[in-house]
Amino acid sequence: MSAGRVLRSAFTTKLYVTVLVAIVLGAVLGFVAPGAGASLQPLGTGFISLIQMLIAPVVFCTIVTGIASAGELTSVGRVGVKALVYFEVLTTVALILGLVVMDLVRPGSGIHADPGSLKLSGSAQQYVQTGESQHWYDFLVNVIPKTVVSAFTDGNVLQVLLVAVLFAIAVKALGERGAPLVRGIERVSDALFGIVKLVMYLAPLGAFGAMAYTTGKFGASTLASLGGIVVLFWATGIVFCLVVFGVVARLCGIRILKLYRYFKDELLITLGTANYEAVMPQLMRKLEHLGAPKRIVGLVVPSGYAFNGDGVCLYLGFASLYIAQAFDVQLSLWQQIGLLAVFMVTSKGSAGVAGAGFVILAATLSTTGAVPVAGIMLVLGIDRFLSTMRGLVSLCGQMLGSIVVSRWEGVFDLDRARKVLSGQDPAGAPETVPAARDSFGSGLGAGAGSGT
Repeated sequence: MSAGRVLRSAFTTKLYVTVLVAIVLGAVLGFVAPGAGASLQPLGTGFISLIQMLIAPVVFCTIVTGIASAGELTSVGRVGVKALVYFEVLTTVALILGLVVMDLVRPGSGIHADPGSLKLSGSAQQYVQTGESQHWYDFLVNVIPKTVVSAFTDGNVLQVLLVAVLFAIAVKALGERGAPLVRGIERVSDALFGIVKLVMYLAPLGAFGAMAYTTGKFGASTLASLGGIVVLFWATGIVFCLVVFGVVARLCGIRILKLYRYFKDELLITLGTANYEAVMPQLMRKLEHLGAPKRIVGLVVPSGYAFNGDGVCLYLGFASLYIAQAFDVQLSLWQQIGLLAVFMVTSKGSAGVAGAGFVILAATLSTTGAVPVAGIMLVLGIDRFLSTMRGLVSLCGQMLGSIVVSRWEGVFDLDRARKVLSGQDPAGAPETVPAARDSFGSGLGAGAGSGT
């Protein structure tokens, strides 16, 4: 087969290839024609919105069917506790790493910014107002929706999680009478994943629009002024994903680079859109295919979108100390430990909150008073570039969450996982997007996908 035919085949059948090409083209357009690139924002936001509209019902159906097949309810509680322990440990490590790197490198030193010269405006002022109204216990209170329906209409994953768990427990208590209901929800779940498959046709278009908008609006001038912290944050994020997650993966008996290769489609979509929630449905399917039981994936992944803030926590350590260094504020070890303790609480339950990183940062700085909250203006312009790495780090944490808990429970199919990650897939990988050359109907039924 000629090289041209191989390239054409890869472009039309492999999602990661088309997304990668779309990202490159979007970046080129944004730099060459910033105005045109910035005008393509609706392509990226539209694609993300299409996926987000499906997250709540997918989470509900997956959790209900997972718990219904989980055996004793005590096992559900045990899985939930183990998931929270995993997320808490990894987010704490991310916070500590962010603080340590900033203490060693000190990229904000020498700026000598004047707090009085910075005035909050626009989105920054909204973030601060939202942050100042936050309390440490808000994420607990906000778990409870105003109504059952509002949990779905507001798109709050944590609220949907609560409704789904309560509903699943109630259905399980019905015994045999609840079995038809569970089977019906399984059919609905299959239909929802069919919709996801259709929407994923638009992933390259969404990635193209999002990258063109980012480079067009926040391109060269922004990176030139604050490029140092962007590069440092990305480098630290990559090290965290390779080293910290690499150690976790090895403890589970798998290799981290092979895992990233398996999830390359999801990583590239997150890179292009700076939103890792957009890949949640197919992430769950591919984790099940890898060897993690559906009942664990169905509980751990949605929980992770509320409690897994690896990327956000890494960002919080960076941003808080960068602002302090820029204002020549010397934080003692105990003050940094205090910030760490507050961040460990305020970083939870941020899923579904617009500008979650900024809201948490503003809330914590307002609470402690150690660093001027107006300093968030210093990082507002580069937040888009930081948010991309935040999403990638958090997505990598999500990949491992179900695997860790499954291994902890002793139910992870390690032999199957190793075969899948090595390309010796025993049953054909779950499809992320149908092959572009297939017809509409046959594409939906194709067995081989791009996940391996």
